[in-house]
Order: sequence, then structure tokens, then C-alpha cells
Amino acid sequence: MEIAVIAHDGMKADLVQFLNEHKAFLKSEGISLVATGTTGSKAENAGFKVIKMLSGPLGGDAQIAARVAEGKCNMVLFFKDPLAKHPHEPDINMLMRVCDVHNVPLATNQATAELLIKAISQLS
Repeated sequence: MEIAVIAHDGMKADLVQFLNEHKAFLKSEGISLVATGTTGSKAENAGFKVIKMLSGPLGGDAQIAARVAEGKCNMVLFFKDPLAKHPHEPDINMLMRVCDVHNVPLATNQATAELLIKAISQLS
């Protein structure tokens, strides 16, 4: 199962903390992580193996959306900062739309991500 992890700048620390809290599952066999560039670097610094795409504003969100559309990515955890402006908002909306079109679970906050991870870890 491929899980995409993305976080806006103000949420990157929260995402890394989330990854660490679920390290045993996320590092288990059969789970692979893909991330936008900067988020991926932060996850790597925390000890995770990550396939890194471009930075979000440079097209990383679109690259992950393509993976969703191709059936490669099975879940997206996108810790959005709802209080900040984002110049690549059209890319973010496109990623969310592609997840909806292809029926791929998408969490945009920690509470929803927690529910998704707990649900799939119980299936394993």
C-alpha cells in the first residue's frame, strides 16, 4: 500500500510527529511512503524511507495526484494549514478532486489521518 504524506509548512512538524507515533505500522512490510519534496526530506530526517516528488508549489502535489490517478497511491495524508494562504491552491484542489474521482481516502487533518491509519492497521 502506497501512502502519500504532504504537509504545508506550518504543519510539517505535526506530520512528522504523527509519522513517529505510527512508526511501527508505517515502516512495516507492504507499506511505502511517497511525499512532496520538503515534507519527504523531513520524514527522511525522522528515519523514514520516502519516495520524494517535487516540492508542492513546484508540482509535487500534481505528481502525487498523477500517482493516485494511475492507481499507484492508495491513501493521501495531507496536513493542510487552513489559516495560511497557499499560492498553489489550484494544485491542492486538483489533488483533492482526483482523490474523490478515484475513491482514494484523503485525510486533511490529524484526526482523520488517525482514523484512517487505525482502520488499515487493524486490517493488516
